[in-house]
Order: sequence, then C-alpha cells, then structure tokens
Amino acid sequence: MYDVIIIGGGAAGFYAAIHIAEFDSSLKVAILERGKEVLAKVRVSGGGRCNVTHAEFDPGELVKNYPRGEKELLGPFHSYCSGDTVAFFEKRGVSLKIEDDGRMFPTTNSSKTIIDCFLNEAKRLGIRVLKHSAVTNIKLLEDEIAENTWEITSIKHTYKAKKVVIASGSNPKVWKLLENLGHTIEPPIPSLFTFNIKDERINGIPGVSTPAKVDILAKRMFTPKITIKLRSQKAQESLLSEEGPVLITHWGLSGPGILRLSAWGAKLLNDFKYRFKVRVNWLPDFHHESVVPYLMNIKDVEAKKTVLRTKAVAIPRRLWTNLVRSAGLDETTKWADITKIQLQELANQLTACEFQVNGKSTFKEEFVTAGGVDLKEINFKTMQSKILPNLYFAGEVVNVDAITGGFNFQNAWTGGYIAARGITQKCTTD
Repeated sequence: MYDVIIIGGGAAGFYAAIHIAEFDSSLKVAILERGKEVLAKVRVSGGGRCNVTHAEFDPGELVKNYPRGEKELLGPFHSYCSGDTVAFFEKRGVSLKIEDDGRMFPTTNSSKTIIDCFLNEAKRLGIRVLKHSAVTNIKLLEDEIAENTWEITSIKHTYKAKKVVIASGSNPKVWKLLENLGHTIEPPIPSLFTFNIKDERINGIPGVSTPAKVDILAKRMFTPKITIKLRSQKAQESLLSEEGPVLITHWGLSGPGILRLSAWGAKLLNDFKYRFKVRVNWLPDFHHESVVPYLMNIKDVEAKKTVLRTKAVAIPRRLWTNLVRSAGLDETTKWADITKIQLQELANQLTACEFQVNGKSTFKEEFVTAGGVDLKEINFKTMQSKILPNLYFAGEVVNVDAITGGFNFQNAWTGGYIAARGITQKCTTD
C-alpha cells in the first residue's frame, strides 16, 4: 500500500512527488511512468535547453498567457508563482537565466540539468520511480476495509494507494479512464502549432525572421489577389490578432507570433479544419495609409536607384525582394518609374499580405493540446477532484494550456506544488 501514487513521470508528476516527500517524509510515494524514460517532454523543451519558466512574477499578468485556465490559475499563482520556481531550483544548485524575451533556462543551457535535479531529488527522498508501467485501470474501492482506497492497475502490477495524483499529460487512455470514473473531458485539440503555407512570397527564404502583426481572417474576407482599392473598415476587422516575431520556414510560417495565435485560436482553427486565411503586416508599427506617403518620399529621394536593390523598410532583404517582385516590380524598375498603382500594391504587400493556410505542423517536438479534465470539476485550492475523494490533478491532464515561453511548465510546477500541499495537509488531518 502506497500513501500516494502519481500517474505520469513528467514535469508535474515529479514536482508533485518531490514536494509531497519533502512536506511529509513518512509518506510512501511512487511514480508510475508508461514509457521507458521519464521527463521526456522536459528533455526536448526549448530545443533541448528546457524553458523552465518565464520571468513574469506578477500572478495577475502571468495568467494572461493562458488561453484556457486564466481565471482558474489566478489563485494558485498567488500561492506559487514563477519566483517560487526559481527559488526551488536555486535551492538545489540549479541557477536559471533570463533571456531577452523573458524565457528562463538553466545557465547550463541543457535540459539534462533539470532532469538530473529531479532524479537526484527523487532518489534522495526515497520516491519509487516505476517505468514501463502504463496504467490500464483506475478503481475506487469503497468498502469499509478499503476506506476509499484507490486501486491502480498497470500492465505489470496492481497497486493500492490512499491518494492518487493524475499527472499524465495529454494521454487519451488516462482521460478515458477518468471519464469512466465520472469526470467530464473536454475533447483534446492541438494548441501550439505552425501554419502550412505554399506561396511564392515566402518560398525559398526559410530562416527569415522579422516582427509582424498577423490576423486570422473570416473566410468571406479573403481575396486571393490583393486589390489596389482599400477594403472597407468592416473588412479590415479580424477574428484574432497577434503581434510578435514571425519565422518563415520550409513549410510556411512559425515563430512566437504564429504560436501565440495558434494557442488563442486553437478551437476556432480546429473548427476551420486548419484551412483558413491570414493577413500579415510585415511592418507592425505602420498601416497602409502611413506607408504610402513614406514610399512616396523614398520615390523622390532615391529616384535613380532600383526598387529591388533599395530596401526602403526594416525587414530582411530576402523578404523585401520577394514582396517587391510580388508587387509587379522587376529588377530594372527604378523608384522614379514606379507608378502610383504599383506603389499602392507594394504598400499592400508590406502591410496586408494575405496567405492561404492549408494545414498545420507540430512545433518542434513540443506537442501541446487544449482539452482535458473540465476545470469546473477541480478545486484549485488543492487541485483535488470535486467528484471523487483523494484524487488530484497536475499539469496538462486538465483543460489548461499556455502560449509558448515557459508558461506550460509553470502550470505544471504550480499544479504539482498545490496538489502536494493539498495532499499532505489532508494527510495530517486524516
């Protein structure tokens, strides 16, 4: 008999286990991991560097990075926030650094540092880590002898525990088991993903990155060819909008701006079956009306130079070249010879560049989903189920997800800590 069994050997599972064992060293704790290795997502996060958290230390601001879970996480973040995460690792000899965009990584730039920290702590605290232990059944034993004991069946053994933490991430098999126990599961849909686009304007220039504003357009708004005449104000409206670095890839568009848009638009884009249109403003500090007179001034100042060779705005040269050509200007066109219609078209390409998106791609190996246990069925003061006794949740198993930047891990750390505190406080009163 275990005091606590944790299903899932990922970030949230280890964080919960370590805190449970620290809060009460008398408790017998085990982690059941279905795979041959634990902490797999930690290993690949941040390109192998592990984006541990984000340098946003105000709970009220931190929650704004969660498309699902913003309201529910405010209380937990007031109890355990990014600063507490930093303190946890520093106490164990793991120093973190803040990068320019606010993301925080171990100073070693290696996820192995975080993994080793967790494994060493688990060993020190006597936490059993049982790999190759995919869970096949979760059962609540309610007879008088069992006293609401949980029976956990894996492919290897059957275990009993007084309390259970579900930290299995986006595992559809575990979600199904929870559904059978009476919990409501919001259907999982992809959250962080990139946009698949085939278009001559971004073809042949992978690796180009630049700040941009991206809008998701209603289908009726899209016009395959940008027209010279400005659209109405109503048509200029978008369903969703994000601003940030956009990366051109071999398959389309990626980067923080696109990933944030995919997170906030997860349900909408799923409804669109990932066939939709976007409008990109490659000059996010400007709009069409302000760019036109600026280009008119360039036309006068650089009259004798060719448009293609004279990069008039602060975007990468390869992108400028493609957009100039898409505006109908060739290598020989000089600024002096550019017509008003061509100048308007160039302004459109710079500030209202429309693309057809046909499908999505997973962002590197960091697969994140929206969906999971219904948030209304969880007590966020303890992370305990409102439906079943002695059942707790942590991490992505619940319907919480975040934009990229370390926020999904912070949800895992906070959930693991709150669950551990709820379990150990309850243990002292049982």
